[in-house]
Amino acid sequence: MRAAIVALLLNAALISNASATQGYCPAFLVPQGEPESSFRGEFTFSPYTLHWSNSSEHKDVVLFALDEQLPGGRLCGISLFTNSFGQPSTIVYAGQRFDNLLGQPNVFLKLTAGVMYGYVGKYKDKVPLNRGGFSPILIPSFGYQLNPNDSVQLKLLGTAAVMFSYGRRF
Repeated sequence: MRAAIVALLLNAALISNASATQGYCPAFLVPQGEPESSFRGEFTFSPYTLHWSNSSEHKDVVLFALDEQLPGGRLCGISLFTNSFGQPSTIVYAGQRFDNLLGQPNVFLKLTAGVMYGYVGKYKDKVPLNRGGFSPILIPSFGYQLNPNDSVQLKLLGTAAVMFSYGRRF
């Protein structure tokens, strides 16, 4: 886990030093003609995940994520976490944030899709379409913007769980 935290901190330092035109997301994700984001990135921390069913094998899930904010509400990022069975895991993803959900200025939806690595060995069948530890993933997150920099979010993890997280834009 220490190596994962170091990698996340290094990535944060790289993103914070990148120029607006140089970013770290693939160029095809950057829409043309959209207004620039007023934030460079977002750091997310999740200390707790609630599983829909109890299992004696479940472990605490802790997640750290770093997003690069792109024009037009798009984003890309990486998350490092311990999965429900205590295995180190990661997700590389891209997504879209939709603000003013249901006409509420502080409510938003974030939809991300990507590739997850984790759930190996005897846990390989705990996620669908897992091949050699790699599987596709789609995560809708519902959030509330507390102020311009801070938010709280609920991430729906399929039929398995809901993750509670805090986000800090920078």
